[in-house]
Amino acid sequence: MKMKNWLVAGALVVAAAVGTAVVLNSNVHQAPQSTFVLLDGSQQTTQDLRGKVTLVNFWATSCTTCVAEMPDIVATYDKYKGRGFETLAVAMSYDPPSYVVNFTESRKLPFKVAIDNTGAVAKAWGDIKLTPTTFIVNKRGEIVKSYVGAPDFPELHRLIERLLAEA
Repeated sequence: MKMKNWLVAGALVVAAAVGTAVVLNSNVHQAPQSTFVLLDGSQQTTQDLRGKVTLVNFWATSCTTCVAEMPDIVATYDKYKGRGFETLAVAMSYDPPSYVVNFTESRKLPFKVAIDNTGAVAKAWGDIKLTPTTFIVNKRGEIVKSYVGAPDFPELHRLIERLLAEA
């Protein structure tokens, strides 16, 4: 009888662990296939991000929260860039390109900046309307977390560290 109780208890522990894993990963899904047009005219695709942990930030120069969070995004990039971390800032279609260029140059943004001229990238990523909207993409190209508004940066750093440690 004791063996049966141990087997039942063991089965419950396994079921609980599997259930927890399913719940924790239920919001994980593939990042949409997109082509980002960078300020220098070059292009980068979602596929190019594979193998890196990537922060994709939809923002606008007219968004006060976006402007306020940008130093934290720069600090996050600087902290993790040497460990396989990438940042891609995607300016919204309504943001005048000259404003985006000026902001990028005056703030010396060290990461890639794209302009979503047509709105197609924002649409593909969930029809983004609110800025800032930030996605964290793992090495397998899966969106593991999204934020509307400024992220909790200490929490974000813990997530990035965990994702960078994954094989």
